[in-house]
Amino acid sequence: MKSLKLISSAIAMLICFVSAAQERIITGIVSDENKQPLPGVTVINQTSKINTATNFDGQYSIKAKTGDMLVFTYLGYKNQSQKVQNSSIMNIKLLLDNQTLNEVVVVGYGTSNSEYEDRSYARAERKKEKRDKSQALQGKVAGVQVQSNALYMPSPSVVIRGTASVSPKNEPLYIVDGVPAKSNQIAKINPNDIDNVSVLKDIAATSVYGSKASNGVVVISTKNELYKNLSEKELDKKLNIITPIPAEPTQEDYDTFVENAFESPKTAPLSTFSIDVDNASYTNIRRFLNNGQQVPKDAVRVEEMVNFFKYTYPQPKDQNPFSINTEVSDSPWNANNKILKIGLQGKNIPTNDLPASNLVFLIDVSGSMSDINKLPLLKQSLKILVNELRSKDKVAIVVYAGAAGMVLPPTSGDEKKTIIDALDKLQSGGSTAGGAGIELAYKTAAENFIKGGNNRVILATDGDFNVGSTSNSDMEKLIEEKRKTGVFLTCLGYGMGNYKDSKMEILADKGNGNYAYIDNIQEANRFLGKEFKGSMFAIAKDVKIQIEFNPKQVQSYRLIGYENRKLRPEDFKNDAIDAGELGSNHTVTALYEIIPAGVKSNYLDGQPDDLKYTKTETSSTNYSNELATIKFRYKKPDGEKSIEMVQVIENKSAAMEKASDDMKFSAAVAWFGLKLRDSKLIADKSSEEIVKLAKQGNSNDSEGYKAEFIRLVEGAKQYN
Repeated sequence: MKSLKLISSAIAMLICFVSAAQERIITGIVSDENKQPLPGVTVINQTSKINTATNFDGQYSIKAKTGDMLVFTYLGYKNQSQKVQNSSIMNIKLLLDNQTLNEVVVVGYGTSNSEYEDRSYARAERKKEKRDKSQALQGKVAGVQVQSNALYMPSPSVVIRGTASVSPKNEPLYIVDGVPAKSNQIAKINPNDIDNVSVLKDIAATSVYGSKASNGVVVISTKNELYKNLSEKELDKKLNIITPIPAEPTQEDYDTFVENAFESPKTAPLSTFSIDVDNASYTNIRRFLNNGQQVPKDAVRVEEMVNFFKYTYPQPKDQNPFSINTEVSDSPWNANNKILKIGLQGKNIPTNDLPASNLVFLIDVSGSMSDINKLPLLKQSLKILVNELRSKDKVAIVVYAGAAGMVLPPTSGDEKKTIIDALDKLQSGGSTAGGAGIELAYKTAAENFIKGGNNRVILATDGDFNVGSTSNSDMEKLIEEKRKTGVFLTCLGYGMGNYKDSKMEILADKGNGNYAYIDNIQEANRFLGKEFKGSMFAIAKDVKIQIEFNPKQVQSYRLIGYENRKLRPEDFKNDAIDAGELGSNHTVTALYEIIPAGVKSNYLDGQPDDLKYTKTETSSTNYSNELATIKFRYKKPDGEKSIEMVQVIENKSAAMEKASDDMKFSAAVAWFGLKLRDSKLIADKSSEEIVKLAKQGNSNDSEGYKAEFIRLVEGAKQYN
């Protein structure tokens, strides 16, 4: 008996040891003391010796197992070591090193035969004649080769000895006054401005600048630090380099739409629309801006940008599943106009009280999904969702390529290893039979339907698929038919280059669903992890808003965004009309711009002629204290009859500087979206003013998303 216990203990210890030794992907964000991300931080796994570097947003990913020690190093900051624990997410804050570096000079690194001895080019010779900087390196620094061809190569190609060949692909990393630079920028620097040039290679380079320095580093200091703290675009501008903005990807597909115009409450007394909790447009825009690409105009849906961020609305205090919150303030972009903000706050239901889930992962494994930011990222994303599942939840996996098939039958949420193993085995290849996949996924969800539960298909794809005919109308009919089964839909978009945003949006809008674009693992962790309840559990469906403005107070109004969510006035009380869903603890924000009565405006074309058959007289009752009356209709997740709520909006407003932080920040986001769309209805398009307003409203930002937005606006100078 005693020996049996010893054997059992040994097996248990062995299992623990094997589990601890399993290698996995560790991700996170490295930031400074002010929560600003740090690009180019070197991350080294001391156990496996592999290393990586953080990207523009301070994000990194590296393979490690529990117990491994990760070391984070960055020039000017103290090194930090962190042991890998059970979590796969490790965010790091680096502290400034008190020892300030005034000048970087290369010290010798070499082998025993001294073949790779490097000597620092300590000072640029202060001669009156101008010389080419790249040729100044040749012969002055051992192991540096320079190619220059005035006819075919506008900038020199510099290669530090030890690389495979002399080629632009093997060029070193250039650093000018602490700023990464390109070879064409180096070629434009005045030789007389150079104070110091030094060269780093091998571990001396990668330990400071990360994997980007694998071909060595050329560090240039100017006499008066002329280029310190400049962005790449600011450096181009200072050096008079005209860099064409990359054209928008030709294979990506976005539905075109026309911006909402101002309307008179006398001729259009009711404004009706469906709520929208999607935020795919914002993360897609973020992807374009981070890649230095121009944002396609039709990729910008202002309401999705505004609703990416969470606002501090109070929890509902009655039996309704959401609270209603309104605020009126001055318009920041059009003097004399007003902004009306409408905010909904969904009830926060404890995780244990949420209904059981019946989920079907519908995964695109076609050939177009082979890129690293598609199927590989998709699999890591869904693992985050799997970790949120409970024992009463179940998940099935359906895939499609040339045909559709089930790779995992409905499996309990506590069998996480089984589900994750099925995900890990997925590989891409073949054509895109999306229609067959949708049919099988909904069939599987219907066969395992949980009455009163959360029944949902989660479609993960780049959107490049066919449903019978390739037309979006065929797909719309199919998904509207499947909506009748009571199964909800979540769409997760991945990739770039051939991304089909238009198809994904139609699926989400018509399928009782929501839609997110996953551009990195941090976004997956936000949408599928931290906001799991709001993303996956609907507490109200078919939520519609109808607002009637008081013509005694409002001369004209326009809904900002929601162009593809507008409804006819008669649709408001028609329960057969589909509308948006609201999740647990979700917030929804909508903005109206108002031209007050009696205000002259360039956006009004004059009053319409008097009608012969229809009179549009305003009420004789004095409603001077009312700006508008707002109505809401919603259904319970399993209900078929709508419930109506009514609220009066008082006719009072505040100056923007006295408005709430939520008003300031949401208005700043909308302002930037209108600017990206090149709206003809905003007078002021100053990035500086947008940033100023966003900073004033930046509060409750523990995750850093609002600070990230401010950096995006600051970096998008090409839209000035």
